[in-house]
Amino acid sequence: MIGCAVICGALNSIVTPIEAQRTDPFQFRFCFTTPISHGRSKRFLSLTQRPKDNRNGGLANGLSFPFQCCKLGEAEIHKEDFVVVNFYEFVFVKDPHGEVAKHLSFLEGLDINGRIYINEHGINAQYSGPSKDALGYVEWLKKDNRFSDILVQVSPALNEHAFPKLKLRYKPSLVQASGIIFFLLFICWLHFFIVLIQCGFKIFQFEGGISHLPLLDPSMKATRLAPSEWKKRLEAANTTTSDDTSSETSNTNFILLDVRNGYEWDIGHFHGAKRPEVDCFRSTSFGLSQPEVTASDPLANVDKEKTDILMYCTGGIRCDVYSTILRQQGFQNLYTLEGGVSHYLKNEGPVKWVGNLFVFDSRLSLPPATYKPEAVNEALETEQVPKNNKFARCYICGSQVCELRHRNCANIDCNLLFLCCLDCVKDFRGCCCVNCTSAPRLRPALLGHQRYKKWHIYRDSELHGKLVA
Repeated sequence: MIGCAVICGALNSIVTPIEAQRTDPFQFRFCFTTPISHGRSKRFLSLTQRPKDNRNGGLANGLSFPFQCCKLGEAEIHKEDFVVVNFYEFVFVKDPHGEVAKHLSFLEGLDINGRIYINEHGINAQYSGPSKDALGYVEWLKKDNRFSDILVQVSPALNEHAFPKLKLRYKPSLVQASGIIFFLLFICWLHFFIVLIQCGFKIFQFEGGISHLPLLDPSMKATRLAPSEWKKRLEAANTTTSDDTSSETSNTNFILLDVRNGYEWDIGHFHGAKRPEVDCFRSTSFGLSQPEVTASDPLANVDKEKTDILMYCTGGIRCDVYSTILRQQGFQNLYTLEGGVSHYLKNEGPVKWVGNLFVFDSRLSLPPATYKPEAVNEALETEQVPKNNKFARCYICGSQVCELRHRNCANIDCNLLFLCCLDCVKDFRGCCCVNCTSAPRLRPALLGHQRYKKWHIYRDSELHGKLVA
């Protein structure tokens, strides 16, 4: 009953109109068109880039970073010097609003863009900036004993800022609830089925989303595995299936669980991990029969005391949240990948990993070589990289795509994030379906790694063209 209340309460916090809550351009939004080509509801991630803030000064001294390729003058910031920093920490913060004010004061004048959220349970940060500014903030934060042991992950920004602006504020939930809660509710649905019947399918309402979970209780979390130990576990599991979409292994007491969204899996995942059913969960209902739920639940009929469950996500925070829910449901042998996939790729390279890593910033997709270039060739030579890399398919025609990078639909009112082959990009003019090609607000099809800008730029350009004509 407690688990049911927690999950349903978290769901209640996200079923309100998404667009009304959306202030961060990197938050989820939903599209519900019915395209001729695929005829199903679609979800998209909208990424918009705002004009850059040309701030200078305030650079911390005495810090260096390995991605820097040349010596820079004080007034010159080369684009290769920009980095992306990610970290989180679950720790009790007595005065989170005061903590926010303190961080804002320190960051004043620094060239940092991104999302930094703080509440009573700790901090979650993803931001970009010149390495001196970005790492100077980390150095300042680590002087606080509460955050002295945080695992900080740094990667090259590729094209200066990876985020449009700085958003540092108090947030009731450190984790963006929409994607993960859909997945959590889906996984736990079978376990709550009888309880839901007894409750007459009523939704329990709690404020705060996932904030009521025991996130600060170490005994409720999974055991963290270092990247080296994680690799040993995967090698010991001896994945035997040749079909990369299957999660069956030779070890029946082992489950590899991808705690991400389906579109993240689509461009990269650990070999043997099943694709999460998050993309279509919104269209499901409580009216599903038990056999249908059982067939879709990777944890259905699992021995909770004898089965090892290995969970992974991009940076680790979603696994920390998810493990507390599974622990409440009685699962005993829970393990998570410390620091997530990004930390694993930096330490072990692409061993047992196939494809790229989806990231929630303007870069969208990062190949393993971004984290540890020398390990890629080594893994290929020793045949430690899965050979089946034909998992990525075009959203429109189903053919294999050559570029593991999502694009947004050219129809701004759809804006679906999807994979697409070059032929369909041309035939559908950058749109995701036939319906969108005739939409009133169309942007030009983009090639390569370009990102769409604000709509008014295309609107004004079109009006100017008509006036000239």
